[in-house]
Amino acid sequence: EATLDLAERRRIRSAIRELQRQELERDEETLASKRFRPERSSHRQDNKENWPQSQHLEEEQQTALAALSEQLEAITSVEELTKLLRAAGEYEERKLIRAAIRKLRAEEIEAATLAGNVQSSR
Repeated sequence: EATLDLAERRRIRSAIRELQRQELERDEETLASKRFRPERSSHRQDNKENWPQSQHLEEEQQTALAALSEQLEAITSVEELTKLLRAAGEYEERKLIRAAIRKLRAEEIEAATLAGNVQSSR
């Protein structure tokens, strides 16, 4: 405000803008580091009393998912898998079923491709 030189005023304004930009970048970096900070096993600390019980439930869920995986290996129909998918409630179950459906469809496509190659070679 004290200077009358326009060039000096422009330099001052650009320096102020640069300082503001640097401050914004620092704030964004700080926010990003807080937002994506790895979890420090707070689940176990928050739930110390129920930890053995939650671990037991997690083990049960893992065994149930393993059994479901074996069951899905035996199913060869996409329609049957789709019915299971609609009935499934847990995310992990749906994830396994969708993977099984993708695998079956890939096998069907591969079989059709091989059949087409055999037909074209005759």
